[in-house]
Amino acid sequence: MIKSVIAELSATPEKFLEKGVKALQGESVGCLYQYLETKKLLNGETVSYPRVIGERDPNNPEDWRWAFNWKEKINGAWKGKSISSIPPGAVTMIRALQQQGATRENIIAFIKKAKTKKTSPKLDVCKKFDNTKLKPVLPDDAPIAVVLFAGGGGIETGMVQAGIRPVIAVEFDPSKPELSQAIAKTHHHNFSEYGCRIIQLTVQEVARLGFLGFPRRPDYLHASPVCANFSQAHTAKAGKGGETTDDLTAAIAVAEAIRQLQPRVFTLENVPRYQNSQSFAIILNALEQEGYSVNYSVVNMAEFGLPQARRRLVMVACRDLAISLPPISDPIGWYGAIAHLIPTMLDSQLLLKQQQTLEKFLAGNAPTPLLIERVGGRKLPKYKPGSHPANTILRSHFTDHKGCNRSKFADIWLPDGIVKSLSIEGAAILQGFPPWYEFPPETATAGSIIGYSVPPSFATQLFMSAQRF
Repeated sequence: MIKSVIAELSATPEKFLEKGVKALQGESVGCLYQYLETKKLLNGETVSYPRVIGERDPNNPEDWRWAFNWKEKINGAWKGKSISSIPPGAVTMIRALQQQGATRENIIAFIKKAKTKKTSPKLDVCKKFDNTKLKPVLPDDAPIAVVLFAGGGGIETGMVQAGIRPVIAVEFDPSKPELSQAIAKTHHHNFSEYGCRIIQLTVQEVARLGFLGFPRRPDYLHASPVCANFSQAHTAKAGKGGETTDDLTAAIAVAEAIRQLQPRVFTLENVPRYQNSQSFAIILNALEQEGYSVNYSVVNMAEFGLPQARRRLVMVACRDLAISLPPISDPIGWYGAIAHLIPTMLDSQLLLKQQQTLEKFLAGNAPTPLLIERVGGRKLPKYKPGSHPANTILRSHFTDHKGCNRSKFADIWLPDGIVKSLSIEGAAILQGFPPWYEFPPETATAGSIIGYSVPPSFATQLFMSAQRF
């Protein structure tokens, strides 16, 4: 028999009303905070909700109730207002809205929309649960976007979280047809409900067809041209990276998309060396001829809250005004980002070179969690202490030279001697994917999506910043 309960909500501490984030105009836009809900059973026992097994994690949104409060001036007097019982899945987005300087009205509107999603009342009875897997719901009049070189949809994930609807995504790599089809299938699985159509042709082919069926004047057009010939890893392996005919025809196709589709905003992401290529010059020239104001820079995405050091060239261009890149923030260590997953990861053992790397580190440093790569050349494998962002995640970490699945690609060493194998779920978080994105079971496909993708958490900030202008 289920016991009846009497709810007694904890009072909101006054200090939270004094810690509201400030908007660009200096106006308080409110404060997001965590709390516990105390309930008294009829037998006299007092319990706290959400119920958890083990210790409550201060960094896990699922372990807390969430509320948002602010002050409004009513009849000349400041009054405190609040919204409680915010779904934990909305917390990351609310924080991102605050960081981007969104207005209080926009934040409250997002919270109210998030609260309309119903969850099962049985989930919160006696154990941890994850409703962060609830996908964003977009209004019918959401801005629309076209994506070229889509991959598995990292950029689309960021768009959706920023309130933008991807309607067409082009994804096909003729050099890896089976992998490309598997990636496109995953893309369809994650974004078809938003009305996104995946086109399995090369960008060059859709350009030759005149972008038939593409919307004209979309709000956003994004391109992440294939970067293999410009990457530092390719150059180190081949001796010198060379721009190919495929690279140039891809750039010409992107330039043609800009001319024909006339998007309000064009964005591009690639490896840093792409900015020195003729391909980049072709795209830049098309934007300038069409009257776009262009802003581009090489950024380290660790400075935008990604728990991974990832240097990339990022461009944002707009015809009617100049758009800035999002503001930087403090770096996040990889350990804090995935600590809640580590107990669920498979046990592992360090390879000889990993053990040598560990011993070398401990010879001059106090024990701390280490993320140690299992793949690499003749040198000792790369590692990162837990307080630092992870090293750049590459597709090659997940597959061998034949393109087959690697059973293990990185290990986590803990100071108590426990060794865990980094999971795909953990790697996805380090790449900025939200829990609602569903990966395929094959490591090679999932790892390729992770390694190829624009980090969604950065993409969210980029497009939220663009929508402020």
